[in-house]
Amino acid sequence: MAIITFWSNGKEETAKTLSVAAVSTYMAIEHNCKILVLSTNYNDTTLESCYWEEGKIINKTNVVGLGSGIEELAKAIVSNKTSPEIITNYTKIVFKNRLEILPGIKSDNYQEYEKIRPVYKEILKTANRYYDLIFVDLNKGLDNEDSREILEMSDLIVVNLTQRLKLINAYIELKEEERLFKQNNILLLIGRYDRYSKYSSKNVARYMGEKEIFTVPYSTLFFEAANEGKVADFFLRFRKLEENDRNALFISEVNKTTEKILYRLQELQMKN
Repeated sequence: MAIITFWSNGKEETAKTLSVAAVSTYMAIEHNCKILVLSTNYNDTTLESCYWEEGKIINKTNVVGLGSGIEELAKAIVSNKTSPEIITNYTKIVFKNRLEILPGIKSDNYQEYEKIRPVYKEILKTANRYYDLIFVDLNKGLDNEDSREILEMSDLIVVNLTQRLKLINAYIELKEEERLFKQNNILLLIGRYDRYSKYSSKNVARYMGEKEIFTVPYSTLFFEAANEGKVADFFLRFRKLEENDRNALFISEVNKTTEKILYRLQELQMKN
């Protein structure tokens, strides 16, 4: 049982949420894991919109509004009225016994979000006793203590980068200042990756002094599927591809990232 947190620094778009969706969905299909994906983002429907049409998320019994589960789950956690297996009552199922989604809060009231944010740590602790893997789509930056604490409790931190030199340099500076990113549980990932850029994963890794950087390449069909609530269908359809297929690189790189995450978790667990 492990917590894998996808995080990015600053306000630049890194396709973090779409990378979480790609990796977790592929892993749920290809590996026998019970996975929860949890978003701590405020008023952001990107994650659940990868799987359902806007406003039509279906839970166990009925159609509900976007993100209705987290508020009720937070109340149950605070009241000590929950248990690890009950968390699934508040999630949205993508694949039964394989992949569940717990969206972030959807409210224009930021004060309500501020009240719930500290409870995420307790939700993760409880969920970690029930799910094999928890993917956290963590809000950007390090501006609040709650985000830091979630990073601290994570078994693996996936730092999301872009192919822009400015963001690459910003992370290099951050790594020098922050103990969190000097640990051995960091994996670097470039989302919306363009293999034809001079900032290739190999060149960026060399520039940063890293052994390896993983990627989720840009795929037109995948990003269209994410906009249409069809990410699960996309991966079921394109599981096995010929090398000359236009989506082969995307699937290959997502597979490589998935396998590396599982390997690193196993490696870290053996060291502890």
